[in-house]
Formats: sequence, C-alpha cells, structure tokens
Amino acid sequence: MSLPKTLAEDVARNLVMVARLIDEDPEQAYAYSRIALRLASRVAAVREAAGFAAYATQKYAEALAEFRASRRMTGSVDLWPVMADCERGLGRPERAMAMAGEPEVQKLDKAGQVEMRLVTAGARRDMGQIDAAIVTLQSPELASSAVHSWTPRLRYAYADALLEAGREDEAREWFTKAMEADKDGATDASDRLAELDGVEFVDALGEDDDEHDSVAPAAADVPDAQDYDEDEDDVDVDVDVDVDDDHNDDDVDGPAKA
Repeated sequence: MSLPKTLAEDVARNLVMVARLIDEDPEQAYAYSRIALRLASRVAAVREAAGFAAYATQKYAEALAEFRASRRMTGSVDLWPVMADCERGLGRPERAMAMAGEPEVQKLDKAGQVEMRLVTAGARRDMGQIDAAIVTLQSPELASSAVHSWTPRLRYAYADALLEAGREDEAREWFTKAMEADKDGATDASDRLAELDGVEFVDALGEDDDEHDSVAPAAADVPDAQDYDEDEDDVDVDVDVDVDDDHNDDDVDGPAKA
C-alpha cells in the first residue's frame, strides 16, 4: 500500500515467483527476490521474502541481514527461529543457543516455539551434544497425540537424533510416528524406515525425463526503479541491505540441520 500502483504490481509479481519457485528452483527464486528488493527495499514483506530466498540458497549471512531488516521494520519476533538457524548455517551454533534463551522466544506462538526447539536441538547436535539434543526435543508437544503442521518435523528430528545416538529401535518407532502424521510429505520418514529395514529404492526415470523448464527473469525485461515517475511518493530505489560487520563471514556449505 505504500507503493504507487504500477510499482506495487511489479513487486508483487516478483514475490509471487519467489513463492512459486523457492522449493523447486531456489536459485531462480533468489533472482526474482533481488528484483523485488531493488524495486522496494523499504517494504518489510520484500525484505522477508529476500531473506527466505537467500536462506534457501544457503546464503546465510545475507539471509540473516534481510531477516533483521524485516524485524526492525515490523517489530515482530516471528523470524527469530530462522534467524537463529542462520547462525547455525554460518557455523555459529553457540549464537543460536544464546538466542534460544532470549525473551523473544517467550513471545513466539506455539509453532514458533516448536521451531525454536528444533533449531536449539540442531545447535546441540552441531556441538556434538547428542544426548542434550534428545532431551531438548522431549516436550509436551512431542508427547501429544494431536497432529499439527509442525508435528511430523518434530517427531522426525527426535527419531533422527535417537538414531545418531545408536537407539535404533526407538528411532524406528518415532520415524513411524512421523510418517503417520506426515500427510503432506514434509519429511522422508518413510524412506528412513525403509533404509532401516534394508530396502533400497531405484529411480526408474532417467535424468532427462525428470527435467523441467523454468525461465529465469531476463535483465532486459526487468523494470528499473528509476523508470517510475519520480514524483510518486515512496518509491524505493536503492537496496540498503544492512549486514553487520560480524556477519560478513563466508557462507558455510550445506543446509542447516532441522
């Protein structure tokens, strides 16, 4: 609402493409997020989308900077868990642990608190504290028979931690529970169970059969912020990504563990 109509529509189109592509083609989603960011860097939703696109491509320092910018604009704590996971991605699990003890965690809704618990357990595992990670995941939410959006991932993380600790029978039980709750295929719990049973799956499709075409945004087709009427109010031109000095570390390869 803070943007002129034509600019708002162009920004919205790019955000839609970010949402459509972020799971199947993170790099292209990231490219679209950069266009939206260049056009409207002072819109919190744009900074948040840019953060998730950077996070999906393992650009954790950049993602953290965008999430911090969005949080400053909105005052919301909703991004606190993913910010902590960015710290893990940067190889700083101790910072993620410190964030788990901040007052912001108490302001999160139930889903956010479960997400923070998952990040904390992951940080414990990063630090080689597998038993502590298992204890961290043991909670009323884990014991509950009710199924929520986060239930499959919580059960899966618990099963995976048990397996790492050598507790295979218990891990099998919790992978089964994760699979039963996972109606949307959010985890590969069924594959992990099959692996424990010694079952091996073979992909019958060739690589060429599984390819899909997607068109990346062409630079020539991208509207420039300067193309809009300079007399219109609230048109953002510059991208002012606020990266703190201590977040200029090199990105760590590999996704942060849930």
